[in-house]
Amino acid sequence: MSIQLISVSHKTADLNIRSCFALTREKQIEYLKNMVSGGYIEECVLLSTCNRLEIYLYGADENQREIFSGAAQGLLRMLEFPEGIDGAEYLRFYEGEKAERHLFMVAAGLDSMVMGEDQILGQVKEAQRQAREAGTIGPFLDTCFRYAVTGAKKVKTETALSRTPVSTATIAVKAAREFLGDLKGKNVLLIGASGKIGNSILKNLLSEGETLIYMTTRQRCHGGDSHQYKEIPYGERYEWLDKMDVIISATSSPHYTVTLEKVKKALTRKKSRVFVDLAVPPDIDKRVRELPDTGYYNIDDFVRVADENNRKKEKEAAAAVDILEDYRVQFKKWMIFQKSFQDVQCVKEKICAQAEAKGMDKAVSHFFFALRESLEPNELEKFMEALKKVEESYEKN
Repeated sequence: MSIQLISVSHKTADLNIRSCFALTREKQIEYLKNMVSGGYIEECVLLSTCNRLEIYLYGADENQREIFSGAAQGLLRMLEFPEGIDGAEYLRFYEGEKAERHLFMVAAGLDSMVMGEDQILGQVKEAQRQAREAGTIGPFLDTCFRYAVTGAKKVKTETALSRTPVSTATIAVKAAREFLGDLKGKNVLLIGASGKIGNSILKNLLSEGETLIYMTTRQRCHGGDSHQYKEIPYGERYEWLDKMDVIISATSSPHYTVTLEKVKKALTRKKSRVFVDLAVPPDIDKRVRELPDTGYYNIDDFVRVADENNRKKEKEAAAAVDILEDYRVQFKKWMIFQKSFQDVQCVKEKICAQAEAKGMDKAVSHFFFALRESLEPNELEKFMEALKKVEESYEKN
């Protein structure tokens, strides 16, 4: 029995391909339930972000081929790809320790486009919670996720990986500033401010205090207007567009929030503008970049800034890997012991029964005799080495 993983991420697929792998929450839950009802897969968790779709699975090793095949085909049946594109080419498969280690790296932000970014930890916890609600997570994946989250929290407190936070949100604001030269006094239209990424962008903009923010909302969720921001109905976004210098969209909408033709009709003033699209699938029609004096950025355009950030954090990342590996090993020990729990209980009961009948000394002696007779020499040697470590542990305590 082991953990398996199917992954599509920014490392293996560009934005256009990743957009094809985007699933609504309803589709995610449908997929999870389909997987555990098939027979081979005992547990399933789905992690979906703007930069990755990952499916964590647990089942018998002898069924690994069926597990991978069933999970992959079940996913691909729910997706649509442009003609000539084979979605299966972008899937990556991991099992055992590689799958475990990958989850720990992801939770700590070490596998993110922006190394050390904070949002991924919350997304990992949300994936775990969603699987619990769907009834598709059991003791093994639940415990693995718990250890991964705990390890990630320790990385954040004991390394400087997140002390100079660089996230997708901060990079988006930086990209807008670089294009316009300065954001002081600029008008920013933020579409999707109530979402996780949108809320993070809002906080970044508010902390800098340089801009006047106009937020589209489907319902008032930030307490009304202030001197720094104004809430406007989502349906009126084009009416405000001409006034804007920066347009940022970060929704979970399955369709465009900003289209080229409507932008053309809305704009009358000649000035520099920049559109920043942080959604997967995309929110903004990328053809807006064809307009005069107009910038356009999406998730994949932030790779350069992310690479600079990642190079600066390489030393901290090495320390983080050591911390995570300690937690992964703890999980592995738990997993091995959990799988053998019934055997341990059985041997324990036999020792106790013999101790009651013949005394503890004879019961323990019989245990070691049975051990010697049942193990191969190399197995016995490893056990005795482990026994020394147990003895040292007793002395310390």
